[in-house]
Amino acid sequence: MEAKEIVLDAMKKFGAPVNAGKLVELTGLERKEVDKAMKQLKADEAIVSPKVCYWQPK
Repeated sequence: MEAKEIVLDAMKKFGAPVNAGKLVELTGLERKEVDKAMKQLKADEAIVSPKVCYWQPK
């Protein structure tokens, strides 16, 4: 499973907008990996930001 799939899955399971720090806790990935995955997910328009620094699946 790719990092972006892991991050997206964690967001869906969490069920609320989440920040990168919490995703590091939830996934066990390194912060660099989470940031890179979130950048890819933003580019794919798979996630949206309901408030500053918090993200959720589209």
